[in-house]
Amino acid sequence: MRKILLLLTISTLMIMSCTTKNDKTNPFLSEFNTPYFVPDFDNIKIEHYMPAFTEGMKQQKAEIEAITSNTEAPTFENTILALDNSGEVLNRVSRVFFNIKEANTNDEMQKIAREVSPLLSSHSDEISMNKELFERIKVIYENRNNSNLDDQQIRVVEKYYSDFVRGGANLNAEDQEKLTKINKELSTLTINFGENQLAETNNFKLIIDNEADLAGLPENVIATAAKTATDLGEDGKWIFTTSKPSMIPFLQYAENRDLRQKLYTAYYMRGDNNNEFDNKEIVSKIVKLRAEKAKIMGYKNFAEYRLEINMAQNPDNVDKFLENIWTAALPVAKKELKEMQAIADREGNNIKIESWDWWYYAEKLRNEKYNFDEKEIIPYLSIDNVKNGIFILSNKLYGITFEQRTDLPKYHPDVEVFEIKNADSTHAGIIYFDYFPRSSKSTGAWCTSFAPQQWKDGKRVEPVISIVCNFTPPVGDTPALLTWDETATLFHEFGHALHGLFTEGKYKRTAGKVSRDYVELPSQILENWAGTAELLKQYAVHYQTGEIIPDEIIEKLHNSSLFNQGFNTVENIAACILDMSYHKVEDATQDINVTEFENQVMQKIGLIPEILPRYRSTYFSHIFDGGYASGYYVYMWAAVLDADAFDYFVQSGDVFNPELAASFKKHCLAECGNDEGMVQYVKFRGQEPSIDPLLKRNGLK
Repeated sequence: MRKILLLLTISTLMIMSCTTKNDKTNPFLSEFNTPYFVPDFDNIKIEHYMPAFTEGMKQQKAEIEAITSNTEAPTFENTILALDNSGEVLNRVSRVFFNIKEANTNDEMQKIAREVSPLLSSHSDEISMNKELFERIKVIYENRNNSNLDDQQIRVVEKYYSDFVRGGANLNAEDQEKLTKINKELSTLTINFGENQLAETNNFKLIIDNEADLAGLPENVIATAAKTATDLGEDGKWIFTTSKPSMIPFLQYAENRDLRQKLYTAYYMRGDNNNEFDNKEIVSKIVKLRAEKAKIMGYKNFAEYRLEINMAQNPDNVDKFLENIWTAALPVAKKELKEMQAIADREGNNIKIESWDWWYYAEKLRNEKYNFDEKEIIPYLSIDNVKNGIFILSNKLYGITFEQRTDLPKYHPDVEVFEIKNADSTHAGIIYFDYFPRSSKSTGAWCTSFAPQQWKDGKRVEPVISIVCNFTPPVGDTPALLTWDETATLFHEFGHALHGLFTEGKYKRTAGKVSRDYVELPSQILENWAGTAELLKQYAVHYQTGEIIPDEIIEKLHNSSLFNQGFNTVENIAACILDMSYHKVEDATQDINVTEFENQVMQKIGLIPEILPRYRSTYFSHIFDGGYASGYYVYMWAAVLDADAFDYFVQSGDVFNPELAASFKKHCLAECGNDEGMVQYVKFRGQEPSIDPLLKRNGLK
């Protein structure tokens, strides 16, 4: 899940405002004239974005002014509901622009992002710090319990009141000016961070022209590298990049240790090469500005400010949570390292395992301990098979079905579009799938929406959702064959999609809106079903023979489920602790040496040198170019919830238990915004979650 940022000069704004006032050709200035209101990609042009942003901000300012100039006493309808319904054009263009910028960017898109980000930041602050608007909200808030409002209206009032307080509405004019300046600068810095990371990812290529250097690599990996080389004008060679679908198989199987080191070093040095794309200074500035913002808002540090509205509530609770898992995981990782070193010693390689060796010897260890090579399962995991498995699961749990639509506009030829239908065949939503890497796409995988569920004119408008990934692409006649990690990732992102699909609520501020450390529950729980024998037998079919995956391979997959869990957990928690450490900085005046800071944090917690944090500072996009600042811990926090929730299904004796599925859909997806996260979870589970299922699943207990 990704970012929403926002720029432009005042003179340009005035010019564009004049030019867009009567522009009937701009698709963003009215509802899309398309089936199900999907974005009108066939008619959207690059020149439409900036005028639409300008007009959207202008319209919302007028809508806010209409609220504040209303001489009638503040009511839910004339203030809260009016605010909730404001900004329709701005929301429409923002969702499309920033989603496309992540999925299919170009120089013009990046230029617009640099221009519009500070402008949108200022626009947002003008609303959040509007004294007249806040006073009206405050009146309604103080009288919310005796105004004949229902529970959901009261919750909307409370959330908006909190938003305005946290947005600076109670600050004096001087501090509001400081905060506005900080927010504008942060919006630009985060854009720059992301552009640098994309450039660094695209700039490195490991070019191999000696076939002997491919020793150990599977044929499909070699074929993909050859295609990459041909696509980049290096026909007859093989190219590997730092995108994970290219890099991870090379690290797992390539026998050439020097080349493994070269590729992995390029990956972990992204943004840290003292060149024009270096992110160290940007990280330092972001950390300082966030610390300063926290002080202005009355908090010791940024983590305290951000966590106040999460399930975790404060940094101490997060620190204790992470420490408990770290203490359990680090010995497991050290044991894994010892076992791998023993393999290297037996082979007589006379090496000490380093970080770039981990994947290679971990794969050997998996073979030795479990007689399982990931190459055995990959032929059963074509992209269509995995997608079909998700569709089967969704139908079993929730009764929905999927129909591919080739008549709807899309933003790139590789994208697939599906209509989702309810059990009674009525329309439930649209979903876009964008599977494969390209230089115009950010790294990683995420789920977003072009249009969330909303109520309009008394009717529910179904959502338009998008899943964007960077999976192993097809080569020639061979379909895209996914690794097990990629398979789990697609299930994960589709869990987010189900959250968006099933959201019910009449108010934009609360419908589907949950705390950051709850948001990964709907995604992570779906991963649990991916490897069940019950589901694998229905979707994992060999792409050449049509053979259903054998019980022997399923058994090996299950037996190896604890494989490398020490490494996976340690690199994850190390990144969580790095995130928290940055955002517990209290001195907003001192420059941070990013390299020293990161090294000191890792030394303090005792991270072994053979493992790096999952994200080093200079490419930690989640926290410096996304919405997870002080929040990377949420994946592990939500893992407690998803492991406990899935265990509830298992203990029921039916992993597809329809009654539990209906309860989960109602309380944890559809109505999740109706109350705080733990309250909604307990409605489903009947009790607060236990950490035991997570520890057992990860082999830490």
